Amino acid sequence: MKKLLVFYFTLGVCAICFPQKFTKNDTLRGSITPERAWWDVLHYDLKVTVNPKEKTISGSNTISYRVLEAHDKMQIDLQPPMVLNNAVQNNQSLTLTRKGNVYYIDLLDTQPKDSVLKITLLFAGQPVEALNPPWDGGYTWSRDSNGKDFIATSNQGIGASVWWPNKDHPYDEPDQGVTLAITTPKDLVGVGNGRLINTQENEENTTWTWQVTQPINNYGVNVNVGDYVTFSETYKGEKGPLDISYWVLRENKSKAKKQFTQVPKMLEAFEYWFGPYPFYEDSYKLVEVPYLGMEHQSSVTYGNRYMDGYLGRDLSGTGWGLKFDFIIIHESGHEWFANNITNKDIADMWIHEGFTAYSENLFLDYYYGKEASSEYVIGTRKRIRNDRPIIGNYNVNAEGSSDMYYKGANMIHMLRQFTKNDEKWRGILRKMNAKFHHQTVTTQQIESFL
Repeated sequence: MKKLLVFYFTLGVCAICFPQKFTKNDTLRGSITPERAWWDVLHYDLKVTVNPKEKTISGSNTISYRVLEAHDKMQIDLQPPMVLNNAVQNNQSLTLTRKGNVYYIDLLDTQPKDSVLKITLLFAGQPVEALNPPWDGGYTWSRDSNGKDFIATSNQGIGASVWWPNKDHPYDEPDQGVTLAITTPKDLVGVGNGRLINTQENEENTTWTWQVTQPINNYGVNVNVGDYVTFSETYKGEKGPLDISYWVLRENKSKAKKQFTQVPKMLEAFEYWFGPYPFYEDSYKLVEVPYLGMEHQSSVTYGNRYMDGYLGRDLSGTGWGLKFDFIIIHESGHEWFANNITNKDIADMWIHEGFTAYSENLFLDYYYGKEASSEYVIGTRKRIRNDRPIIGNYNVNAEGSSDMYYKGANMIHMLRQFTKNDEKWRGILRKMNAKFHHQTVTTQQIESFL
């Protein structure tokens, strides 16, 4: 049985590298370069001003970091047409050299090992506009039905460096989180990750400051701007009271109050299967956006038009997919798989998408039973393409086939059958979230654990 399990598992994810062409930019983005390896991000203090009329942004990012090995050159990622105007340390401007999507910063002195330092990066520009968010990401500039600006970021694939300067590789998350200050025109609201800790107004603008205290993946940091109204509730979870807030367009508040009753149901099912929601400290938030939605940590974005299914469709073809709002369930499942347990290299993104696609079926299992959940996940098999491996190429920022969703989910469903004991299987999923709590992981780690 052990040999059979290993065979099927390897068959599902084996990374036979198909010939592909990669560029120097791919290597600089996708590998742990010497200019990245010597420093560990502790905290990002990110400030951004959003200018809807010009579709531009400007701001600063102060990075706190620990020196792991003595070095004097730092790699910072920021993609054109965004520009890094200055880098300042100890009140002195530093020399910048741009190579493609990367800036190299020459530090004044070799930085001593074990020291904790800060550097401030000043940036501005007109960020890439998302063509098909969230898959082809960037900034989305749109308007609501009342003509007010409705703006959002979504940048998992293209990278966080499409709009703000950072170490844009998933292996290094800020250990102490992020502070995000969003400055908007006065008639709009800026919503970010974590908890709102301050609001400051002047004659023209309002600055909304949000705080994340837990490690967070870079692509999960998001900016949402609109004519938002908010309402909230408290969920009695495994770790005690969990603060929940909803931020929706003023025109959709009544729809949201009805549709978002699925959030506590989601939390109940997923805490049962996976263990406590991973970010009690930073709360849970669901934010309406002008695209389908994404798993931004403690700021899950929603654009499913207040319908059950996937924009009203059942992806499984079984009928079970219309029993829940796909975006609420799927994107929230990523809080456990993507935000709590994060791939160390994007080539292993099946860990995010396979387990989260599988979470849809466990939501059904919790409320409708094992037969319903099995029908659903097996129903998604018709979407498997078998075009290429679900593991991508390592060290070049390359994800695998979209089969990471449905093939990944069915592979995990198969492992449940091998386990035979459902309580043991639940224990495995809960233990995995505890063992790799707030960590970045590899396929090998997940395979070995299972």
